[in-house]
Amino acid sequence: MPSPLRRWITVAALSLATIGWQSTALAQSTPAAPPTVAAAADLKFAVEEVAKLFEQRTGQKLRLVFGSSGNFYSQILQGAPFHLFMSADEDFVFKLADAGKTLDRGRLYAFGRIGIMVPKGSRLKADGELKDLAAALKDGRLRKFAIAAPDHAPYGKRAKEALQHAGLWEAIEPRLVYGENIAQTAQFATSGSTEGGIIALSLAKAPQVAALGDFALIPESWHRPLAQRMVLMKDAPPAARQFYDFLATPQAQAIMVRYGFAMPQR
Repeated sequence: MPSPLRRWITVAALSLATIGWQSTALAQSTPAAPPTVAAAADLKFAVEEVAKLFEQRTGQKLRLVFGSSGNFYSQILQGAPFHLFMSADEDFVFKLADAGKTLDRGRLYAFGRIGIMVPKGSRLKADGELKDLAAALKDGRLRKFAIAAPDHAPYGKRAKEALQHAGLWEAIEPRLVYGENIAQTAQFATSGSTEGGIIALSLAKAPQVAALGDFALIPESWHRPLAQRMVLMKDAPPAARQFYDFLATPQAQAIMVRYGFAMPQR
């Protein structure tokens, strides 16, 4: 029986495949079609809830697609028909703006956090300072450990930085299992296929994930900030622009805070 986390990751993957950016059907969609929001995978639960409230308030529907910020960046460069990009790393937004793909340089919408997640029954402890992880590397308890792919997933980059800060990177690298994005990494970290992993606080806060294991925050001083920025594409329809504005409202930000995001100072 597939776990609840595996089911929603499968649904997310199918959604991405369905709207595949190479699809001429989507590229030729009418103006009345819902705008497409390409959102970093750490936003899965929070943005779904915000979008539901937005639809209730405005009657406007959205098409939400979740994945790796780095992959979305590459797809947008190649003409993917996204209208709003919510990146987990603001550098991707700046690069797209410099390439002339966006309306402007966007807006910082949140700061994320990472932590260690271990599944129920794991031989590891959820220790934010990674001392038990270090001990497990020495005593043989650790066989596999999950992080998102650092080359294109911002949460993977920060996980690598945290492991380097703790002096564990060289020892743990041969045991790493890489998720395509932070949502898949959360699946690996909670399914029992690994002893644990480093995932987003925003996913660990979701009841569907929290029920599968234990979580502890890693000190934010151990890695560069997860400054998350969003931006509209030049052809963004009115509904996408409305959602962009809605994300700055107290109601939307209250949802984001509940999932562990810190709001930028205005």
